[in-house]
Amino acid sequence: MSSNYLEFKFKIEPLQPASEILVAELGYLGFESFVEEEDGITAYIPAEEYEDDLLAGVHILQSEDFEITYSKGEIEQVNWNEEWEKNFNPIMVNDICSVRAPFHPEPDVEYDIVIEPKMSFGTGHHATTHMMIQHILKNDWNDKAVLDMGCGTGVLAILASLKGAKFVDAIDIDNWCYQNTMENVGRNDCDNINVEEGGAELLQDRKYDMILANINRNILLRDLPIYVDCLNKGGDLFLSGFYEEDIPVIKEACIKLGLTYIEHFESSNWVAVKFSA
Repeated sequence: MSSNYLEFKFKIEPLQPASEILVAELGYLGFESFVEEEDGITAYIPAEEYEDDLLAGVHILQSEDFEITYSKGEIEQVNWNEEWEKNFNPIMVNDICSVRAPFHPEPDVEYDIVIEPKMSFGTGHHATTHMMIQHILKNDWNDKAVLDMGCGTGVLAILASLKGAKFVDAIDIDNWCYQNTMENVGRNDCDNINVEEGGAELLQDRKYDMILANINRNILLRDLPIYVDCLNKGGDLFLSGFYEEDIPVIKEACIKLGLTYIEHFESSNWVAVKFSA
């Protein structure tokens, strides 16, 4: 690399879903690498590609729902592979599923998912993704038609495929997520995953046995009727991306649509809830 980089340290409150939205917006503007921190994210962009008004186009920074502050500094040339090897650690779920980068050694597990760590979101490190993986491991996906809505890096779609799904539609509204999911699907040799860029408008006249939606509370509440309309009788809906105190409003909306609450996992106040049709 011929240039130095600018390092932006963003502090975010509350952290989710603002951090994932911010990463998506910054990626669109030319930021190349991201590191997930306990209180926000650190983002990097080549110094020559940054203009003083660049962040004016980042909508999440203007949102009244989140408090986001940042500091900026210049750093020397960075070996990004070396940085990721220091900051990206493989994870293990229930001792049978690993999520790792290509540079990590292959573990002896039943389900080994390889994700290129361009960004750390959707890799299983965040509590919501980790709990959704737990739900997938606990349930039967053999010969099921599956939707992964808000697929991120595609890790949930890939695991559903590895667990025997008939086919998986992986959909995300963000172009980076679409491109990265395509790469990761190929990396894990999952030829029964169809990746699409868009939102709930793509779901008209589709039917699924299992639906995974790890997004955020407001989008889930808005799109729940569409998900339920797509869910076959006896199918399961797995929701995450919201806090434990949000369960009552999510549960009320699902029950009104004819779903039955089954169970939920909780981690660091985040939850992943299972409902059945």
